[in-house]
Amino acid sequence: MSLRPGTVFLADCPARLAIEIIASKWAVVTLFALSNGPLRHGELVELIGGVSRKVLTQTLRRLQDNGLVERRAYAEAPPRVEYSLTELGRTLEEPITKLTEWARSNGEAIVAFHEAAKGAEAAEAKDARTAPFGQSGRLSGVASTDVR
Repeated sequence: MSLRPGTVFLADCPARLAIEIIASKWAVVTLFALSNGPLRHGELVELIGGVSRKVLTQTLRRLQDNGLVERRAYAEAPPRVEYSLTELGRTLEEPITKLTEWARSNGEAIVAFHEAAKGAEAAEAKDARTAPFGQSGRLSGVASTDVR
């Protein structure tokens, strides 16, 4: 069975589920962080930066539930838990590296576009607030009366 371009992401397609799993910002960053070897939860929080412990735990569980990350608990005192990529998770190293390279090459252009768009929105909002008024600040076409 051959697929038409674009049909790979239809509702019942496994590819769509796979994309949904890795599409979150924290999933991609976590997978990238684990590409250099096993890490403990606290090490991941520190390495990633900006992610709360709770969100990282949820992300790790979701990646684990989908076979991309392995959680290994060691019977030590104090207990030690490490996370690492599974064989399936390692298959994402190359695509994530390519995505990272693209982000490094194009990140500044995206930020510049975003800032320009924000500036244009602010100018439009200002124009919308002042459009019905003339330079005097009074509503155009309305006679003013002097109230004393």
